[in-house]
Amino acid sequence: MKIIIAGAGAMGSRFGIMLHQGGNDVTLVDGWPDHVNAIKEHGLKANLNGEDITVNIPVMLQSEIKSTEKADLIILFTKSMQLDKMLQDVKSLISKDTKILCLLNGIGHEDTIEKYIPMENIFIGNTMWTAGLVGPGQVKLFGNGSVELQNLGNGQEDMAKQLAKILSDSGLNANYSDNIHYSIYRKACVNGTMNCLCSILDVNMAELGATKPAHDLVVTVVNEFAAVAHAEGVDLDTKEVVAHVESCFDPETIGKHYPSMYQDLINNHRLTEIDYINGAVSRKGQKYNIATPYCDLLTQLIHCKEDILGAK
Repeated sequence: MKIIIAGAGAMGSRFGIMLHQGGNDVTLVDGWPDHVNAIKEHGLKANLNGEDITVNIPVMLQSEIKSTEKADLIILFTKSMQLDKMLQDVKSLISKDTKILCLLNGIGHEDTIEKYIPMENIFIGNTMWTAGLVGPGQVKLFGNGSVELQNLGNGQEDMAKQLAKILSDSGLNANYSDNIHYSIYRKACVNGTMNCLCSILDVNMAELGATKPAHDLVVTVVNEFAAVAHAEGVDLDTKEVVAHVESCFDPETIGKHYPSMYQDLINNHRLTEIDYINGAVSRKGQKYNIATPYCDLLTQLIHCKEDILGAK
């Protein structure tokens, strides 16, 4: 299968490496010239669970796509605010048969994707794999993870299951879901707590969990997400979701990990996806007349920190 990884940062690199090792024809596409050039010159370097490896994978700068060979599958791993631009740049690689799998953090990305391909070719999901970007052409990959995905178009369940098998055959532990929006909101609760709180407090997840207010903060934010989700027909089991979020505190698993928003904002002074996580809940709360004071405040505080650090 010819697979394009659209957005070859930390997570895109992980999927690219594993799918390449699984025998697929993989090409990375990214918008960071230093990253693309490093991979072209030296290969994609990764520390994979303590072992240093170098993988030679074709890579293209998204603004300089020259290939017209169509992709069978495009997996989206851009930042949310970069999604529309990426889809514009890769549209020459899209045919009427190309499938797009969106694994972005956040809520509502299908509205953007549908401008480029019909609904029956759109698949959405989420992943619990972790990864870190060390520098141009270098990533750190650790721990185990999984993927859930579902078709958005009617009658595409078999194709969704086929895509899950392709991912699983490369060790990505993918499964078909018949309720992916539940899973997306469930993961958004992780991002809506761990990402912004660790970034604001300048801590990893285990350090956040060691603070006395952590539990109450998690419960309150999860309840705001759940209220908005309910208005959209998704009923979260808040007790289970809180336990799921707080499992991130464990230093023996991923607790010592700094979330992606922290890496973007604190380490690299880049703009964050806050408007597509807590900010999305705030906007939807206004739409449904649901109060979301914690998500409102967390969104504003992250934007303050972006301004202070000169993020761009």
